[in-house]
Amino acid sequence: MAGAALAKGAQILVLPELFLTGFCYELSLQSSSSAQDHSPYPSLDPFRALAEEHNCLFVGSLRCGRQNLGFCLDSGGLQLRPKVHPFGEEKEHFDGGDCISPVATKWGQVGLQICYDLRFPEVARSLALQGADFLVTVAQFPALRREQWRTLAMARAIENQMPHLACNWARGGSSLIIDARGRVLAEAGSEETLILADIDLADRDLFRREVSCFADRRPEIYGGWEAERSNL
Repeated sequence: MAGAALAKGAQILVLPELFLTGFCYELSLQSSSSAQDHSPYPSLDPFRALAEEHNCLFVGSLRCGRQNLGFCLDSGGLQLRPKVHPFGEEKEHFDGGDCISPVATKWGQVGLQICYDLRFPEVARSLALQGADFLVTVAQFPALRREQWRTLAMARAIENQMPHLACNWARGGSSLIIDARGRVLAEAGSEETLILADIDLADRDLFRREVSCFADRRPEIYGGWEAERSNL
């Protein structure tokens, strides 16, 4: 499928969360050699070869010990960012990461987040304020929460005024490519498939001049409630 996408001109290829293994909660699966990977992450070798041959960028996530690691892989090497917010049963098997920062690539600064992170607007806003050029979310949202997935994916694009490549697993459906204005450029159904679209950073910059949300922020009055918030 990656080869088919490259044949159609794709330069940035996004794969779902833990696309090689799933979550592998069963003990018998966790003890197998294929349940997770470790540095230098040989499971990504086929993608390394494609990145070298086609000068492209792969984005996805893999399991390493108790971390769900988002990755950006191109001919320049591999860069990793951990999932910040484990969800539900994940907390028994995964630790949340403690850093949020964009990934520098030749295609721009990638704001990478993983699945449940999508529900926390602070993650995408932190990435935006640190100079991310576009957002990428890799996920395993279930089909029963598909509308929440779509709404949250579009909201993160709109509120941060940047394109969003939101890749869900096929069974959950509705992988999306969204522009900085919140328009859906391409959307998948509930089957294994490819979706392609061009992302336009020049239009992102134009839209930010038209609607100056970042210039109009008032961070000096945000966050004062944190110290006094009640338990929810």
